[in-house]
Amino acid sequence: MVIPKEYSVKDKVAIVTGGGRGIGKSIALTLAEGGADVTVAARTAKQIEQTADEIRQLGRRALAVPTDITKADEVKGVVEKTVSQFGKIDILVNNAGIDILKPIAFVPEMKEMKLPEWKVADSWDTPLSEAEWHEVIDTNLTSAFLFAQAIAPHMLRQRKGKVINISSNSADLGAPYFSAYNVSKAGLSMFTRCLAVEWAPFNICVNAVGPGDIRTELNARVFDQPEMREFMLASIPLRRFGETREVALLVLFLASEASNYISGQTIYMDGGQLARGRGI
Repeated sequence: MVIPKEYSVKDKVAIVTGGGRGIGKSIALTLAEGGADVTVAARTAKQIEQTADEIRQLGRRALAVPTDITKADEVKGVVEKTVSQFGKIDILVNNAGIDILKPIAFVPEMKEMKLPEWKVADSWDTPLSEAEWHEVIDTNLTSAFLFAQAIAPHMLRQRKGKVINISSNSADLGAPYFSAYNVSKAGLSMFTRCLAVEWAPFNICVNAVGPGDIRTELNARVFDQPEMREFMLASIPLRRFGETREVALLVLFLASEASNYISGQTIYMDGGQLARGRGI
């Protein structure tokens, strides 16, 4: 079987944030499978070094850069090291993200009004603090802005490139305890649209992927609770959770030449959850 050459990312150079585990690691490895050299950036050095080692085992070059993605100087350092090592940047994947699941406010009367969703909360009876709000927004949204600014001198000059932001179907869902996370993802989807229009004259495509419930090591504690699992699956028409590989394959398509006429879109992959119009 011959796969059309437009689906290849052979000899492209990618930066993937949050690539030490979960969806980010799967994206980094899948891009390497497709022929790309990859810089992996995240806070945890040990995890991204492991990802980089696995990329090298696939026959591609890899660079692991421990990074606080909320700090502009460290973000610029990732870009400079990538250009120094690989000579260019073709693909940016803003994947890094966190959630802190707490209510916006709490009063004692709420103890009598537990919703099924309270089991996912980090602390359902403790209000989200201002510092926690900013931590989520800075990690999930501001980091994408910082990386876009940092790669701009390189990608705009070459008049070609792909930026893929990992949003969430939560960008279009209202849910208790998820306020900071959902707002950050909604903002990321709008940032995608604005950047796509701004960079279109430079032949740069900017898109987002909005996963639904994807099984990772981070959410296993919730997914493995039988009652919570059934509650979540009830909102997914396909009646299963997604896999990190499925997200990575969509990113690979958006990073390839096959998607050259797609820009400014958030493509949701959530088993039909948004189509049903119901979430947790």
